[in-house]
Amino acid sequence: MLANILSGAVQGIDAYTITCEVDISTSNPIWAMVGLPDAAVQESRERVRSAIRNSGFDFPQRRITINLAPADTRKEGPAFDLPIAVGLLVASEQLNSKILKETLVIGELSLDGSVRPVSGILPIALNARASGIKRMIVPEANTSEAAIVGGLDVYPVKSLNDVAQVLQLPETREPVSLDPELLLPEIPPYSVDFSDVKGQLNVKRGMEIAAAGGHNLLMIGPPGSGKTMLARRLPTILPPLSVGEALETTKIYSVSGLLTQGTSLITTRPFRSPHHTLSNAALVGGGSVPRPGEVSLAHNGVLFLDELPEFKRDGLEVLRQPLEDGIVTIARVQASFQYPARFILAAAMNPCTCGYYGDAYRKCTCNESMVRKYQQKISGPLLDRIDLHIEVQRLAEEELVTYPPTETSTEIRKRVIAARNVQLSRYEGRSFYCNAQMGSREIKEFCILNKDVINVLRAAIQQLSLSARAYDRIIKVARTLADLGGSSDIEVGHIAEAIQYRSLDRKMWA
Repeated sequence: MLANILSGAVQGIDAYTITCEVDISTSNPIWAMVGLPDAAVQESRERVRSAIRNSGFDFPQRRITINLAPADTRKEGPAFDLPIAVGLLVASEQLNSKILKETLVIGELSLDGSVRPVSGILPIALNARASGIKRMIVPEANTSEAAIVGGLDVYPVKSLNDVAQVLQLPETREPVSLDPELLLPEIPPYSVDFSDVKGQLNVKRGMEIAAAGGHNLLMIGPPGSGKTMLARRLPTILPPLSVGEALETTKIYSVSGLLTQGTSLITTRPFRSPHHTLSNAALVGGGSVPRPGEVSLAHNGVLFLDELPEFKRDGLEVLRQPLEDGIVTIARVQASFQYPARFILAAAMNPCTCGYYGDAYRKCTCNESMVRKYQQKISGPLLDRIDLHIEVQRLAEEELVTYPPTETSTEIRKRVIAARNVQLSRYEGRSFYCNAQMGSREIKEFCILNKDVINVLRAAIQQLSLSARAYDRIIKVARTLADLGGSSDIEVGHIAEAIQYRSLDRKMWA
């Protein structure tokens, strides 16, 4: 007898439907599996055999042929254990169900018949809904992850016996559903706040601009000036995640297997701070089995690169595509994968090897060639893709020992949200939503400059030798400054402040 069980698999961060075809014939007992299964899928034979027997069913002692269609795509992982076991029970007529044609089954089996969680449930559930599948049978630990996808009846199961009950008597089990709107907090919970930071008003101003327009920023200053402390507070002033952003971010973490058990939705913007010793594949994604890297895990959030010059030069250069396009493309012989990577880059670095070049309180021990060599680890093309260059000075003694009241993250976030709402209205119906994502055509359309502004820009180009990319980024930052100030036009003050955030790289790297 032949049985067809629907399941799913992930390719990149998107899923596709798998049909598990199980045929049992009267020939000599043998197990044959086709459809490009990897070693983990091949090993399902022993897990399925033990699970069926330990659940009180009979394992058929006949020829068993299993095909995982489509047969030209490689199948990986243990998530096909449950659909294979269900297919064997249906094909051997130990299980009869009329709802299998509209039911997707997925899960890993233990030897005792219990069902273990698998990664990638969210994209599989989204694909199932798009394919017209009405219900899903998932491991209990993956319930909340699948249930946030509306339009699907999600049935959690603990064991193979639970699966048999759902398939034969679906009316005895109540499907689970969750509303993602209710899971997103109005005020995201953070353990840090900008009110913790003493002084550094100019850096806070730059971070507010970065958050309001989605701009990248680089902080340069001596050790102990507070660069890392400030960067960790950047997510606290970003607007709360929308439902679409939360689902997209959760999907990346689900595919990567990084969702905490029982977590249905990522409700705060990611903050990723990788160590400078990580490989290129860990940074942008890849590997023999391609997985999202740190730039994709920071999607819709912040990627913080501390001690920027200590990262490998070729690793930093591969950041160019995600910084420009918001995606990462990983090409392999079998397929090409695209991962979203729209994030705010917050980088920090010392001005020299010892860290005290230009410091007012401590003498630098580096000679001129050492300073130049250290600074030149950051290439010009990468600097051009960073909108804001901010100098972070060490606090004076009086600033350290006193505790003057400072703005909280909530107060700053209100201004950021107001500026973002202006941009959402301006770019309604387009593929982007903030100023940093504008292309050349949109800059011409939404950033009309008067003669006085053009004259200031012309002088800046001559004095700072700005590239065309740096010129565009100055205009984008000026547009954000105008939005923060409630102005519909870019004025001279806005463009002058935006130019100020480009002057440090000429001072340091000229």
